[in-house]
Order: sequence, then C-alpha cells, then structure tokens
Amino acid sequence: MKKKIIYTDAPDDISASLSSAEKVFDFLPPPDQLVKKNPKIKVTITLNSRSVEFFKKYAKKNNVKYQTMINEVLDQYAQKYNEAGSGSR
Repeated sequence: MKKKIIYTDAPDDISASLSSAEKVFDFLPPPDQLVKKNPKIKVTITLNSRSVEFFKKYAKKNNVKYQTMINEVLDQYAQKYNEAGSGSR
C-alpha cells in the first residue's frame, strides 16, 4: 500500500476543501464479475447485407466484433419481450 500523502503546503482554501472532501470508495465489481458468463451457441443465419454492413461499420469504429454487437441487440430484444410476456413492461 502506498504511503498516504498529506497536503500541508496547499493554500488554506484548498487545504480546507481537501480535509472536508467526501471519500469515494471503489464501486467497481471484481474482474471475474465483469466477464459475461452466458453460454453461447453457434448458429448459421442469413442476414440482409445492409444490416451486416451497418454492424461491421460501427464495430470497426468502436473496435469490437460485429457479431458481438448483433448478439447484444438480440439479447436486449429478447429480454424486453420476455419481460413483457411475463406481465411487466
């Protein structure tokens, strides 16, 4: 653990702000909880070339795989209508 830094040479107004500042605690989950663990299944599907080109274009801009983007859209769609079918919206 690093040594705690004490700001003694700060001007009074900044020093007062630092001493009364609210502490921010780590809110991020541990790395093993950041990985989606949903099982995947390979399928063969025929899509419109216009749709595929759209996802390829934006995937390249965002440095992700276009299949991942398509998967996310399908997941969100399924989740929305799965919830709607169970009575909540």
